[in-house]
Order: sequence, then C-alpha cells, then structure tokens
Amino acid sequence: MFGNLFEEEEEEGFSSTSSGGRVAKGGDEPPPPRGRSTLCGIKNQGGTCYLNSLLQTLLFTPEFRGELFSLGADELGCLEDKDKPGAKVRVIPLELQRLFASLLLADQQSASTADLTDSFGWNSSEGTNQHDVQELNRILFCALEHSLVGTTGSTFIHQLYHGTIVNSIACKECGNVSQRQEDFLDLTVCVCGVSSLEEALWNMFVEEELFEGNNLYRCGQCDRLVTAAKSAKLKKLPPFMTMSLLRFSFDYAKCERYKETGRYVFPLNINLRPFCEETDGEDSDYSYELFSVIIHKGGCYGGHYHVYIRDIDQLGQWEPPEEECKIKTQKKLKDEVKQMCEPKLQEDDPLSVISAIITQEPSKSVLLDQLGQKIMDKISSSWSKRFRKHYGPIGKFLQSHNDVFMLVSNGTRVALKANPPSPVTETPGPAEQTTDSDPSTPADPGAAEESEPDQKPEPEQKGSHWFDLNDSAVTSIRESDIEKQFQGKESAYMLFYRKTQLQRPSEALKNPEYKVPLNLIKMAQEENIRVQKMREEFEASNNTVELHLHLAPSYRLDNGALQPISKEQSASTPLSFDRRKTVGDLRLAIYQMQELWEGDMALTVARSLPAGLHLYNTLIDDGVSLYSAGICTNSDLFVWNGREVCGAAVLTGAEWEPVLLNVVRPFLEDCDQEKADEMECEEGRESFENGGPGLKREARGFAGAATLGEVREALGEPQESLLCQEHKGGKRGEQGAGEGGGASGWRVFPPDDMHRTLKELSLKDGDALLVLEPQSFDSSLFTRNGDVVTVTTPSDCRWLQVEFRPNGGGGEEGDKEEERRKIKVPATGNMLLCEVKQRAIEELQIEEQTSGAQQCLRQVDCTGKLLPPVCEELSVRDAGVRLMTTLTLCPGNAPKASQLFLHFSVGTAPSAGFEKDILVEKSCTVKECLKAMLDDVGLDGTCWHLRRLDWCEEVGEPIMDEDAPLSELKINNGETLIVTEGQLPPKGFLKLSVWLYLDPRNNSSDFTGFNHTDNGHTEEQMLELLTASETHSPSPPLCTGNTAELRSAGQVEISDEATLEDLKTQVLTLPALQDVCVPITAFMRVWQLECQRLARILRGQQLTLKKLKLTSGMDLCVQPLLKEEDLGPKDVMLNVKMGVPGERCFYPTEELVWDAARDSSPRSLRTCLAAHYGFSPDSLLLAKHQPDKHTWEEMSTWNQQVSKKKKKRKAESLLGAPFHLKDGDTVGIKNLLIDNNRNFLTLEDERGQQRLREQAEQRRKGGPAADSDGVGPQKKAGPNKSRKPEVALSINVGVFR
Repeated sequence: MFGNLFEEEEEEGFSSTSSGGRVAKGGDEPPPPRGRSTLCGIKNQGGTCYLNSLLQTLLFTPEFRGELFSLGADELGCLEDKDKPGAKVRVIPLELQRLFASLLLADQQSASTADLTDSFGWNSSEGTNQHDVQELNRILFCALEHSLVGTTGSTFIHQLYHGTIVNSIACKECGNVSQRQEDFLDLTVCVCGVSSLEEALWNMFVEEELFEGNNLYRCGQCDRLVTAAKSAKLKKLPPFMTMSLLRFSFDYAKCERYKETGRYVFPLNINLRPFCEETDGEDSDYSYELFSVIIHKGGCYGGHYHVYIRDIDQLGQWEPPEEECKIKTQKKLKDEVKQMCEPKLQEDDPLSVISAIITQEPSKSVLLDQLGQKIMDKISSSWSKRFRKHYGPIGKFLQSHNDVFMLVSNGTRVALKANPPSPVTETPGPAEQTTDSDPSTPADPGAAEESEPDQKPEPEQKGSHWFDLNDSAVTSIRESDIEKQFQGKESAYMLFYRKTQLQRPSEALKNPEYKVPLNLIKMAQEENIRVQKMREEFEASNNTVELHLHLAPSYRLDNGALQPISKEQSASTPLSFDRRKTVGDLRLAIYQMQELWEGDMALTVARSLPAGLHLYNTLIDDGVSLYSAGICTNSDLFVWNGREVCGAAVLTGAEWEPVLLNVVRPFLEDCDQEKADEMECEEGRESFENGGPGLKREARGFAGAATLGEVREALGEPQESLLCQEHKGGKRGEQGAGEGGGASGWRVFPPDDMHRTLKELSLKDGDALLVLEPQSFDSSLFTRNGDVVTVTTPSDCRWLQVEFRPNGGGGEEGDKEEERRKIKVPATGNMLLCEVKQRAIEELQIEEQTSGAQQCLRQVDCTGKLLPPVCEELSVRDAGVRLMTTLTLCPGNAPKASQLFLHFSVGTAPSAGFEKDILVEKSCTVKECLKAMLDDVGLDGTCWHLRRLDWCEEVGEPIMDEDAPLSELKINNGETLIVTEGQLPPKGFLKLSVWLYLDPRNNSSDFTGFNHTDNGHTEEQMLELLTASETHSPSPPLCTGNTAELRSAGQVEISDEATLEDLKTQVLTLPALQDVCVPITAFMRVWQLECQRLARILRGQQLTLKKLKLTSGMDLCVQPLLKEEDLGPKDVMLNVKMGVPGERCFYPTEELVWDAARDSSPRSLRTCLAAHYGFSPDSLLLAKHQPDKHTWEEMSTWNQQVSKKKKKRKAESLLGAPFHLKDGDTVGIKNLLIDNNRNFLTLEDERGQQRLREQAEQRRKGGPAADSDGVGPQKKAGPNKSRKPEVALSINVGVFR
C-alpha cells in the first residue's frame, strides 16, 4: 500500500496553477504517456491507494462525473482567488473537477492527487497513513455536500446515492406496527456466517427477528411486554447502490482483529424486488448491474486497495488478457504434432540430439549457455554424464563439427548450417534482451502479427469491458476474473451497482470530452502540448552522445601508438550527435565540418591508452545507427583514410594494443656536483624510487603482439645486450631499490623469451625493462649472479635529509619557516642512525637550542603524520630507513632495541594528536605497562585495565592476561592502547551492552512500553538505528520501513558457557525491559552490532556464547517479535520490498526468512519470493541494495570461477561473492509482467549518490567532509521524539452557508 513518500510533491497535469508555485521534483524527465489501455492511473502518495480506488470509481460513474462538471465558475468560484480575503472558493469540487479532467484528457500514465489532498487539509504525513475506503466514501460525500451548499449541485449526492430503509416492529397480539425510517448512502452487509450477497440481503430484509421469551417488546397500544417481530425493508432505491462488505471482525476469544477470507459470492446483476417494501413496479425499477469492485489485499492491520471497473462509456482500449495463453496453447499443440511426426530420437548420438533440439526451436537456434539445460530436458541426462568422456566438452564438440553447426549472433547462439535462422524469426535470448533497445529500430508490427493466432477472439458485448486500476497501472481483465475476488486475502471489499434503467447517450461513448467544461479542455490541451514538447526535448537529449573526433593530420605514429603532434592544443574535436542517426549521417556531418578534407574517410573506434591512442574496429556499414554500432557517449573516433597516418601504416585491433614500458639504462657518467646537489632532492629522488639508483628511464610504447627480440631491435641494442625484468620476489636485500641503502634485483630474460610477445610474457603498462650491455658489468654498480642482476646504489645517491621541528609537530601551520630547517646528511646503509642524528645537529647548529633536551629521529608517512621514533642503535638498513628520504628531528627520547614506543589514551579512543606517548621495555608485563601509563598521567588506584583498538579504530577487547609480557601479546611498536576505568571482567565471563530495537512497523503497545528511569539512562541514549539495508539521510527514506529506535537497556554479565536461551532470559530481567511483553524467549530476536550496524542474528537456542563467538564488550540488540522464531544455521532473514509498477519507489518492507540450506542460488531465492507474493519465478527481477553506495546490484546468473584441478564449475551461491547476502540485507523485487522498468534506483538513492559525490569533492579539495552515516551505541543523539497519536480520517471544508 505504501508508495513514494514524496510523490505528493511531484506536480503534473493541472497542478501548476493551483499549487502555489510548487516546483516538480524528479529532474527534467517528462511523465510517461498513457499505456495501451489509454486510461490514466493515479499516483500513490505513499498510502493513498484507498483514495485512488474510490476516485476511479467516481470517475467511471458517468452521472456523478456529469453532475460535477455541470457546476461552473459562477457557483464554485476560481482557484486563483482562493487566497484572497473574503473570497468564497469551493476548493474541493474545483480540485476534483481538475483531477477528473486530467484523468480523462491528459496524455500521462498517471495523475497526481496532491492538490486534491491539499484541499482536504491533509498534511504531507497524512498521505502515508492507511485508512478504510468505506470510511472515506462517507466522509468524502459529506465534504462534497457541505462544499456545494447554496449551489445547483447541493443535492446531487442525495439524488444519486440516497436511499431509505423502513424498520418495522409488529405486535403479535394486537397487530400494531411501529415504523421508523433510516437514510443510507451505502448498505453495510454482513460477511461472517453467510456465503453470498443475496443471502446477506435476505437475512437483513426478509427474515424477521422475534422478540419472545426473556426478550419481549413493550407495545405502546397494549401497554405491556408482548411477543413481536422486527423486520426491515428497502423503501426507496437510489440510482446507485453501494454495498460495503464487513470483512473485518473481532475475535473475542483471542482478543484480536481478523479478516474474513472465506468465499463470498456476489452477482453481476441483482434484482432487489424481494427486499423492497413496495413490489408492484416494473422489474427494471429493481434491477441493478455491477460496475465497480474495490478489492482489498492483505490483513486487518494493513494492505493494499485496487479496483475493478467496467468501462461504461468505452473510454479505454480493451485488449484480451488471455491471448498469450492461447498462443502458448497453440504452440504446445504444434510441438506435440511435430514430435509425433518426427522419427525416433537417437539418444546415444550427440549429433542427433543437438540437431533435434535446434530444429524444434522457433528461431532455429539455441543460446550456447542454455544448450546444456536443453540437452538435460531432452534426454534426462547431462552432457558430462552421457557424452563428455567420448566426445569432450560441448564447445569442442561443436567446433569439431563445424560442417554441421554454425555460430550466429556474435557467437552467442548455435544453429544448423543446413537450416540457418532468418533475421526475422531469430529470437534473442534473455542475455540479449536489454531494456535499452535500439531507438532507431521500431517494433516490427508485421512480426507481431505473425505471432498472433489467425483467428481473432470473439469481441465481448459493448460496455462490458473491465479494467483493473491499480494506482498508476491500468490493465485489461475479463468479466470472469471478478469471480477470483470472492475469497482469499485479496478479495472484494466494496461493491457498486447501478440501475439498468440508466442508459448513456450515444455521443458520450468513446468521447472523453463529453460534458467537460471548455476551460478544462483547453487547459488539458495546453498541458499536453507542454508535456509533448518536454518528451521531444528529453528524447533528443537522451539520445545525444558526446563524441571525441581525432583527426589524422593532428597525429603521428610514435612508440607503437598515435601521439598528438602538438602538445599545446587539444588533439580531439568534440561533437554532439544523435545516436539514432546512421554512420553515413555522421560521416556526412564530419565532411561538412572538414571542408578541406580530400579523399576517402574512414571512421575507426579508438581508445586512449597509457602508450597513446590505439585504433580498433572501423565503422563500415553506413546504414547502421550509432546505437547499433556500439557508439556511446564519450566514445573516441579516429578520422583518417583507413591506411596510414603521416605515411606510416597503423596496425588496428585488440591484439596490437600498445604496452607502455619504462626502458631503464645505466647512467654512469660523471655529472657536475653543483647541478647534482640542486637536483638531488627532486629528480634524484624520482629517479631513485621509480627507475632505481644510477639508472635513467625512458617511456616507450610497443605493440603487444611484438616479440621481445623485436623490442630489442627497436631500441637499437645489439644481440649481446641483456633485457631484464624487475625482480619482485627476491630476498630482503634484493627488494625495492635502495631499501635500507641496499640494492635492486632484476631477472634476466632467457634467450627463449626473445621469441615470445609482450602479452605472452604478461608485460603490462608501467613495467620496467632494464637494458644492459656486456661492458656494463665492468662497473661495480652491476653484478650478475645466475639470472639475477643486482644494481648497487651509487655514491651520489647516498644521503638522508633531516628536518628540524623544535615543537615536534606534524607540519602545523604555526611552525615558522626559520624554525623548520632542513639539512642533507651523507649516509650509507651501514651507518648508525645515532651518527646521522649527531651530524644533523652539528650541521644545523642547534646544540645550544637543544641543550639538555633529548632529540629523536622520526619518519613521516605520505599524509604528513609522524611515525614512531627509530632506534638509533641500529643501522640505516636494519632500521628499514630508505636512503634519499626525510627524517624529522623532534623532541623526545629515542627507543632502544629492547624498548617499545606506544601511544595511549585514557577512557576513549584518541583523536589525532591528542594521545600520549611512552617508552616501555618489550619484556615488561601488561600490569607494569599500565602502571607506567597511570604514573605518566598522574592517576592512582587499581580499578584500571588496558584495551586495544579494533580495526574500526574504536575501543576493543580488554587485554585479559595482565602478567603476560608485551612481546608475547604481539604488541607492536607504535600501537595505541586505551587505559579504561573498571576492573577486568572475570575470565570466562562476558560483559555485554544491550540495546532495545523498536520497529515502528509494530504498533503493538506491548512493544513500545519502556522503562526510562529504572536503568538510569537519559533520553540522549535513545537513538535512531538504521539497519544494514538503509542509510541515514537528512530527509525521510523512501518507504523503507527499516528506520527504528534503538534504546539503551543496560549491561549484562554472563558466562561464555551459557546458552543463547540463557542470555535472552537474563536480558529480560533488566529493569529497562520490565514493560516489554515477551511470552517466551522464542519471541525475541538477538542481533550483534558491528561498527554501529546490525550485523547478524544469533541463532541456535542451545548453542553456547563461546560457540557463537561472543566476546566481552560486544553490543547486542534485542528485538521483540510478533511470532515465534527459530532460525536454522542457513536461514537468512531478508528485508524484501516490491517495486511499485511504473513508479520509482517501493511498497512497504516485509521480512522474509529464506532457507538457503539446500540451495543458495538466485533461482532458489526467486522461487521463495514467488511463493511469498504469488507470482511466477521467471517474471521476478531481484537486486540487492548497497546502502553505503546508494546503488542496487542486480541478482542474476554470473560467471563462476572454474577449478583448474577438477575442471568443474562451482555452484552459484548468493551467500558468497559477489553478493554475500546476510541477515538484514534489503532485496528489491520487480515484477516484469506488469513493470517494464528494470531500474531499481529511487529518488532517495540519487540524492544519496549526490551527497557522496559532494563529500568526495570536499575531501579532494581538503575541506571538511560531511558527517558519516554511521550511528550506533557509541554515538549519542538528541532527545527522542514522542510518538504521534493516531488521528481519525477527516476532510476540512469551508463554511458556505
């Protein structure tokens, strides 16, 4: 029932005038046109399906519509004057007129009721509340009568719907009859205990109720208690009879409401003569025919309304809904006849089996990925079991019989050469069918006609066409479909009958403008013109692609790729073009742009690679559209003669993709020392880190299909030269160049590799290629050991830069430039760091400034953060310090080799720059380390313990073993510890924080009772929790249903040997949960919170907490349930929500438990959802919501990894990669039978993506990013808002008396 919460703000149709200047949301996308039925639906504002159903019924009541349109502006006023003081504008009938005119005349799929509900005085939240359509029917009629007081239409509701009942009590002794008349606009008839509408009416108006025994009647004439009979009769029959069915009842034994779902029959035509007081009229005076049925689907606490309506004026285009079934039946009969006529299949011959399968296909071809399943269906055995041993894989078998089989449709389908498929009859497979169909290729009506049966169905009688109006969706139905609504959860709720005497004039048939005021017709025509213009502009912009044209005269062939001749100006020319046009149109447009172009013109798809521009396929067919040619926005096209560029032949295709290699050569020449000193910091470091010490590099591109020998020739190197690849798997001394002042290792390519291509050698962009001549080994810089060449650091690269920071900061702006001085100290890998520090102090001349203060050397990471001090007793190499890097000289003690440098904070996780530092021995125990930290901050007492940070940089697990040395606990240098107040919990006992999860979907007061005082927590600890399926946003989420309150309930201490059932029992003893009604522990669900989100459901009542892997300090969340739950180990609790057809929103979220024990494939989940909703599995499209990215990931079959050992394809599982479905995930569902939109993105998702882009842009600019979405127990929120009380449905009407 719930739809888009923000739908009411979307203004279409005639709302622009009366909305007070409200702007439509949802971008520039125009509203879609009407569907094949040519009838208009109504948008759901979130919970207004009950209103939509009633409004459609009133619209298709021609007499009601005509009376409403007969009221002019002289009686109703003008909407433009409604805000003027003293003006009496009857807003409700005026808005209803506009809505009806929009539904009749506007070329839109659906109209909005936002202006009408505004005239009711409803706020934005009223559109999301569920109400009863029977209640609305009475309130709306009452509001219209009050609005039309003093006009000629003040009595039309009374004339159309008003009837009278006479209640009589007859005395059995004196015969006196006491009568009382009762007016009605609709009749409420009983459903419980009766089987049909006639039976219910018989009980109401024919059967008599006797007053006898202890229940006597006091007769006014006899003046005593007597036996009497009570009866009721219909005195006056209205033109329109409305029957409200009492589907909802109350079970006094169970003290709960329930819905009557038993069979309840109602006729299409009914004669009310037996139920009337006067029966001497004509039959036509009592005869009624059904024209509308409002249907309720769901239970007594919520559901969805839609309506079946008979199109009396024949305004819609009715199509037989069962035509597809007839086609399938005829096809099945043809297949059976064909199979009877075919010779017996040779099941042991794979050639015969596959040929038979292809022959029986209508398209004369089969998708390759479906061939295995069709073989299984044909011979009841798989290819692997029956044929693989003798014939090999199925793909290899098809290739070896290429005289019989051929591949079509770009290799995705297989067909017989003797009977190839024709382009007309070839049917694309599911993989080929996409929502973005070629806009240049309209649907072939002829092909559609061929698929239709020759004999057209017999047309039904005029005026008997029925439609199902379900919010925005309108579909044709048969009259016999009404019988399906006699019983079940989806069943009839209100019946609307009209007298058979009421006849429509011929001019009203198929004429939606009949009796519509001229001003509304003109307004609708103007709106249609505006919308059509919007659609044309949107279609043009949607099909416009931005192309980048690269002209051949601006390029040259260099390094195996095309390079622009001029670096100053852009080599590409932008061009906006309609993708529906052909390649020939594009070629002609380029000819007109390039007037001086001579000769042939070839258009080739290009792509920019690191090596340069590379060409792929050339567009040959001028009659193909750009869409069909695969040209999309931002595509690169190279314009040339198709043969050469600047006299050089160009190799095209993927196999000739160039690879950009860094060619590295020795650089042994002596350079000027002064220049070297000036360039060492910039160029020297870049050369060292990227190309290696004493080496110079040059970026060169080579074709991927070129051999290594051809590369050597292109470099001009003799055959004796060695080509080496950087050695990435060497020992510590052979790792990255210069690490610790060591050497870099290179692997020599063997002679056999000279004949292999670059792609075969797996060389990719950015790989380094060292070129060495034999005389290079005469230098001490290069040594060869087997196939490994070692490059030693030259002397001019052996230095370390030391920066002095007197305040020890991380580069704050407050440091003065004169205080931050730098000096370059000559160093080697074997030099001790204490010597480096001493030389730096001397050369910086800061002995006096640092007298009496200890100084230490610290490295800096890429973000500018200071790393732990280095041990000055070690050498540069042993300390892991790279030459040609920077060390910072800061105040502080340098650690010894036996010491650890630790950060610590008291109480909470430290912020950057606020933690304290301490040096401790590696051999000291946790207790000694804690004492040293307490002494450092001046704290006393023994009620303290240490905790480590978890991977979220939050306070994690306590360090339990206080007598263990730090080295045994693997506490590393630079780690952060948290000094936490309180005694260590006993070993084997867990201290768990408990939070109460309150789902607003559960309106039961049993779950909302909460003790706010007993547990001592303030209202600040009442949070709003977002489940793993949704994220926090400033505006309310679209119909998520997953936003819930999370309130602190306290903490429990329990043994890790206790069971989950024991934990639930102990949780229920918390004072804060005394008012929560949970009959037994099975009515409670326990979640584990991780990183402030619901992570997993704890299952297994008798499993111990140790087996459930619970640790002390964890946060748990308990959720009361409405029914018992016992999830199995492979049961997954999912939040599923069905997409609203034609809308960018979803119905309310429902919980679904999916058993993935036997089968966790997408097919299994689709089958489970199909059984839940009553749909066909093949019609459902599923997607998983990624709340962090605000995207949806479609669930379909995907390519699984094939094991190299077993050569067996792994089974598809949604529990593994790439979906990793877990408890609490949100799965969206689209029913493709009624919803052609395969896009799951909602407006809220788009706003979330926009926020992410803005945050990323702020981070890129260095500004403060927006707050993260995470909320949870560690983050306090403001006071919790009080729950709004429920209000009855009402419509505000002005005073017009």
